[in-house]
Amino acid sequence: MERWREAEGKTLHDPLFHLCPPLAFHQPSDGFHEVATRDEAERSIWVPGSIIVGAGPSGLAVAACLEAKGVPSMILERSNCIASLWQLKTYDRLRLHLPKRFCQLPLAPFPACFPTYPTKQQFVAYLEAYARRFHIRPCFNQTVVSAEYDGRVKLWRVRAVRAGNDKAAEYVSRWLVVATGENAEAAVPDIDGMSIFKGPIIHTSSYKSGDEFQGKRVLVIGCGNSGMEVCLDLCNHSVRPRIVVRESVHILPREMLGRSTFGLCMWLLKWLPMRTVDRILLLVSRVMLGDTQRYGLRRPRLGPLELKSLSGKTPVLDVGALAKIKSGDIKVCPAVKRLTGHGAEFVDGRSEDFDAIILATGYKSNVASWLKEREFFSDKDGFPRKVFPDSWKGEQGLYAVGFTRQGLMGTSVDAKRIAHDIKQCWMAEPKQRMLPSQT
Repeated sequence: MERWREAEGKTLHDPLFHLCPPLAFHQPSDGFHEVATRDEAERSIWVPGSIIVGAGPSGLAVAACLEAKGVPSMILERSNCIASLWQLKTYDRLRLHLPKRFCQLPLAPFPACFPTYPTKQQFVAYLEAYARRFHIRPCFNQTVVSAEYDGRVKLWRVRAVRAGNDKAAEYVSRWLVVATGENAEAAVPDIDGMSIFKGPIIHTSSYKSGDEFQGKRVLVIGCGNSGMEVCLDLCNHSVRPRIVVRESVHILPREMLGRSTFGLCMWLLKWLPMRTVDRILLLVSRVMLGDTQRYGLRRPRLGPLELKSLSGKTPVLDVGALAKIKSGDIKVCPAVKRLTGHGAEFVDGRSEDFDAIILATGYKSNVASWLKEREFFSDKDGFPRKVFPDSWKGEQGLYAVGFTRQGLMGTSVDAKRIAHDIKQCWMAEPKQRMLPSQT
């Protein structure tokens, strides 16, 4: 409570309160201040700490690190829950692809009773406990439509619309943390003939289980981790899917030499150059998995780690799909040339009928659609222009978390840096008198 009173003391001297004369002012229990302006159609809310956009793992990590340092924050989340991607847009069989020790958020490890690769439900439970532990209470159903730096008063203005309400509220703060991440929106390709295909076309964000596809001919477009796992799940529900492999792909065993492949990579990179580690990975993979090219799965020219560092393309960590491809339960197809009313025509001239199509084509950033800033963030892909580890901080109190292409490990690193930087700014401000305790 003391830090809230200090924050409130600073508020009295803030330029925001001189922008327009307030008609009403109250002190809500969460410490944020709401100003009812002369135009009652729009509210202006002063946030004494930082505004965080997004209540996924990245936003929670920053909020927790700030809380631990005594700096307040407010999270704006467009959905009705934390980690909405995990809770609402992932398939039932999903597990963390990496061991839990590489996926924990700052200041709170996973419970010891959790398995090495926690399930979707366990990960969500971990995040909910994390939010409770650090007293994180996001403002749900708040869709940010614009965020812009006001150089006149040196503050960020963030406008958000509540679900079911056309009126926008404006949130104002010195610091803005963009935590919407790499997976904010489904990436849906424009395939010739999509409008005439008579069956359902869904993105993996809408896929839950193979139950609904039993007895159907299914084409999965995309051969990343999600595409491979969806195909495996379909096989486990007596469906024999086809998977489109348009480009070369690295497939690695999830574990090798008695430890997780990712953990082995991290250890080897301490002692060896990246290209040497890549050669070791490919040699062991060849011994364990065989020549994947025999099954239509060409490997890229660059090694898996070098390709990841240059393009962000993640290798597939196999959890059983490759065995199904070898057995013929999953058929590999080349790129789709066009869709027809009842199926697809491939670039090699073959055609085949399908009842449903699943797009395992990944996700994309949506930052460019609402953030009115183009120096730190690129308007092409919605990512920071600089790459990790220099992608976390912009100018005028702008920060980014969850854009490292390094998974939750990168998120944790950036969350700690952001919280430390904001804390330094917070402490450097002139100390204003503390407000007296409320009676």
